[in-house]
Amino acid sequence: MKLTKLTILGSTGSIGTQALEIVRANPGQFRVIALTGNSNWKLLAEQINEFRPEIAVLTDDANAAQFRAAIKVESTTLMFGQAELAAVAGSAGHDLVLNALVGFSGFIPTLRALEAGHKVALANKESLVVGGELLTRYVNSGHDRLIPVDSEHSAILQCLVGEPEKELEKLTITASGGPFRTWNLERMRKITVKDALNHPNWDMGAKITIDSATMMNKGLEIIEAHWFFDVAPEKIEAVVHPQSIIHSMVTFTDGSTKAQMGLPDMKLPIQYALTYPGRQYLDTPRLDWSKAQQLTFEPVDYERFPCLKLAVEALAEGGMAPAVLNASNEIAVARFLNEEISYIDIPRVVRHCLESRDSNLEVTLDNLIHSDKETRIKAKAFRA
Repeated sequence: MKLTKLTILGSTGSIGTQALEIVRANPGQFRVIALTGNSNWKLLAEQINEFRPEIAVLTDDANAAQFRAAIKVESTTLMFGQAELAAVAGSAGHDLVLNALVGFSGFIPTLRALEAGHKVALANKESLVVGGELLTRYVNSGHDRLIPVDSEHSAILQCLVGEPEKELEKLTITASGGPFRTWNLERMRKITVKDALNHPNWDMGAKITIDSATMMNKGLEIIEAHWFFDVAPEKIEAVVHPQSIIHSMVTFTDGSTKAQMGLPDMKLPIQYALTYPGRQYLDTPRLDWSKAQQLTFEPVDYERFPCLKLAVEALAEGGMAPAVLNASNEIAVARFLNEEISYIDIPRVVRHCLESRDSNLEVTLDNLIHSDKETRIKAKAFRA
């Protein structure tokens, strides 16, 4: 078995820590070349001491002295800052870069890795949402350079293995419906942060959990799917599937539909991305088909979940609209988590920023950075 030299961007987050569990369970298959974290310096130090990477980056250097003191490995080169993180992503020495960063901060590292010719396992959905038009210029047909880690896109990729993609007719991305699937509009006006962080099926970080509650995550995933699989927006749909057993489906031109199923466990798509195109054993619970169970589906209620509609509209408009959608949503979610705005104000912030954006900007790296900065200022200042 060929040794995979692995860099993990965001190793202290949910995806990153689970990826390291997979590395730990498969000794001799992976060699960790670089690890990066943002502010959780204690956990990053523990990871460095265990996996002994060549390079480690802490982007928030507020506790740099304590961080250095906690590291027992002399061979690891320590770096600090966002620029160093992007440089590591584009540097030589690794076979695979797992981008598990959250938000727009993950975009430039993805771009640098692809520019350098590296293979990227992408868990940072914002990379394609914001700059899919730029990133896909570095990716040939097929998925040998850019491999999805999100469970929904991993499911689509697994369904497409062995199939001619020109025969693809429709992609169906499933959504659990989150904690508010059955709540009416009046009740949703009183949603608290605690309510929104209580996801029924998945254990995720705070930002993506809120995106799941608003269903913005499904909108972002539709935009991702458009770029991952080169499928027209009108051929991608989202449906509510409360059990989270079917992760996505692909319908072909002969009317046949393939679905990828499994119990909710992010280790499966993470490991599939790390070992693609192969498969290997994973110690995770299996579905027991001998027991009675139901798989149900519901249409999306756009009135109760307007964030999903805003994302679909942004994809249809193209240009800078998805980047504005992403930046305004990141700020709106942060403001909600800080209890500055209410849950129902999140789509209001996003809509305001979309409606007031400059629609004539060309999609370039400089314009994306500028638009992201300006949108965040606007989103922070908006009063619902």
